[in-house]
Amino acid sequence: MAEQELKNRVAVITGAGRSIGRAIALELASAGCAVVVNVRKNRAEAEEVVKAIEGQGGRGLVAIADVTDAPAVNAMAQAALKKFGRIDYLINNAALRQEKHIEEMTFEDWRYITGVILDGAFHCVKACLEAIKASDAGSIINVGGLSGTLGASDRAHVVTAKAGIAGFTRALARELAPHKITVNTLVPAMLAKPGKPNEMPDHPIYRPVLGRAALPGDMAPAVRFLLGPGARYMTGQTININGGTYFG
Repeated sequence: MAEQELKNRVAVITGAGRSIGRAIALELASAGCAVVVNVRKNRAEAEEVVKAIEGQGGRGLVAIADVTDAPAVNAMAQAALKKFGRIDYLINNAALRQEKHIEEMTFEDWRYITGVILDGAFHCVKACLEAIKASDAGSIINVGGLSGTLGASDRAHVVTAKAGIAGFTRALARELAPHKITVNTLVPAMLAKPGKPNEMPDHPIYRPVLGRAALPGDMAPAVRFLLGPGARYMTGQTININGGTYFG
């Protein structure tokens, strides 16, 4: 992988204060990309990520915005353009998870989860699209979920939203191809519990053949590749980083 292959590019990453989003932010910064670190409300987390980016010589911007709030998302995009002058990449990573039996699930529960995962991705694409179209290497990555393919009990809203993200990717890949924008879905594995990297999550659908749970850093290099010059002929694809939990 070429050093600084994303130099002078700008990425907006939602849900970037922790876990996979944070790992992606640091990975892209190491590739030379300026990073807009979005969080819903935890400014301290975002500031810590930006401090880490700047500590390695990169450029970052804290962006507080609830992705379900279209005006707030629009303001985030405008702040990115004001500071960096461009947006080349959007990584729709923000998500919520909740377990509840379908008999007990209210419509408010349903909308709470799907609102962040699906509506949030929609708002972010709408806000950033004109800037991405102006790039000569524009790309959107939507972060899916293992349950969106395998299903999961007590997570009808999460499963539906994550499956919908893959459909959103395929729709955008076709529609935005004339603008040379690539759109792909990254599907991460279930993560190890914080502080317990060697402990396998106790979940009936999660049996990776590589014998360990995933770490946030396992996902970030794939995002770097998908945004880079070596992946300009990849679009509409679902990239599974799951340790061999399933093949396909």
